This record gives sequence, structure tokens and C-alpha cells, in this order.
Amino acid sequence: MNKFIKKAGFAVIMSLGLSTLAVALPDDFDAKLQAPTRPQADKDRDAARKPKETLEVLGVQEGWTVVDVSAGGGWFTYVLSAAVGPEGKVYSQFGVRPLQNNNGQAQRDLAASLGNVEPMFVPMNEMPAGVADAAVTALNYHDAYNFRGEEGSQAFLKDIFNVLKPGGIAAIIDHEGTEGAANNDLHRVPASIAREQILKAGFEIVSESDVLDNPADDHTVSSSDESLGRATDQFFFVVKKPG
Repeated sequence: MNKFIKKAGFAVIMSLGLSTLAVALPDDFDAKLQAPTRPQADKDRDAARKPKETLEVLGVQEGWTVVDVSAGGGWFTYVLSAAVGPEGKVYSQFGVRPLQNNNGQAQRDLAASLGNVEPMFVPMNEMPAGVADAAVTALNYHDAYNFRGEEGSQAFLKDIFNVLKPGGIAAIIDHEGTEGAANNDLHRVPASIAREQILKAGFEIVSESDVLDNPADDHTVSSSDESLGRATDQFFFVVKKPG
């Protein structure tokens, strides 16, 4: 139990009928992450981002439909594709910006190479509602809160809420900040603020994992500071849409 408690005194909600205990990923999960077709830059980030441990905490299962929110370069798209297997599906939500670069061909090629991925060139509020068993957003939430305040924070979280099926789960992962610090400049957000906003958006908090903790990061430098090697201290909430 303690491995899922990040802050002393934080009550993990275990009465939701949903376990975050480790689940068996597909037998070929590790092999797929090491495939020659996966970019070396993605592989290099695995040590810090811990794909296997992260998905075991979230509890993603083969055959699920999962949304990669603000998919960026597709690191999580690869990982989720390997986790849900050929019977599952990943909606990789890239937004409209990639369409400005060769009509999103790089993202379309990525999806085609994985076989169970559908690239989505729309904002999250235009994603189909109630389709996903799970969703993942990593290192995106801080921008919604820092640049658009509570209104932006709630819009971001409610878009994730809406894409989930009743009872669906989501991982909300971000660079942890300190209350009162210049988190906007540091590209961080305090876990306490994220927790408050998550609950306000209607989610239940299943657990808060320490799997992405990095004690070497004291939250005083930018999340992109070279001294961190992209291995920031990150909070990791597993949340559930009631249903």
C-alpha cells in the first residue's frame, strides 16, 4: 500500500472497486519498446519515465481503448500501443498543429506503423465522448493551469473526464512544483493544486504514486534544466470517472 502514497497523511481511496496493483502487461511489451522502429530518443527517456512501472500502476489492460492526451512526439503512444495489444486501440490526440507540417504525415506514419493507433488532429474538446477505458496526460497539465488559471485547468481536466467511459481511469502526471514559487517560469505545478483541481472536475482520486519521484529535483530550477537530464520530480495521480 505505501508505494502508492506520496505524501504523508494522504488517504488513498481503495473503496472504488478499482485496483492499481500491478497487472500483467503483454508478453511482448518489453520487446516492442526495444523494437528497431522505435526512436532511440524515446528509448533514452525510458529510464526517467518508467513506462512499465507507470502502466502497471495505472492498470492498463490488453484490449482497452486508451487516449494519449496531447500526444506530442508520441512517446506514450508507443507505450500504450504495446500495452493494449492488437485487440486494443489508442487514440493519439495530437491536436491541429501537426497539420501545418506536411498535413501531419509523421504522425500518420507513426500510427500506421503501430497498427492499433488512430491519430486525432482535433482539440480534446472535439474528441468523441465516453469512448475510452483510460487516458494519459503527461507533462501537459501545468501549462493549462499556469497560463489559463482555474478556468483553463478545469477545461483541460473536464475534456479528459468527458472522453472516458463511466468508471474509466486516467493518469495525470506532471513536473511537481512548490506552492508560492514561480511555477509559471519553472514549468511546474504543485501537487496540492492539481489534487484540488482534479476533485473539482468531478474525478475520484484512486491513488497517488511515487514511482516518478526524483528526490534529486528540489523544484527550484526549470523542468527543462539540463542538470535534471529530463528526470524531474513528478506527481502521478490515478483518477477515476464515477460510474
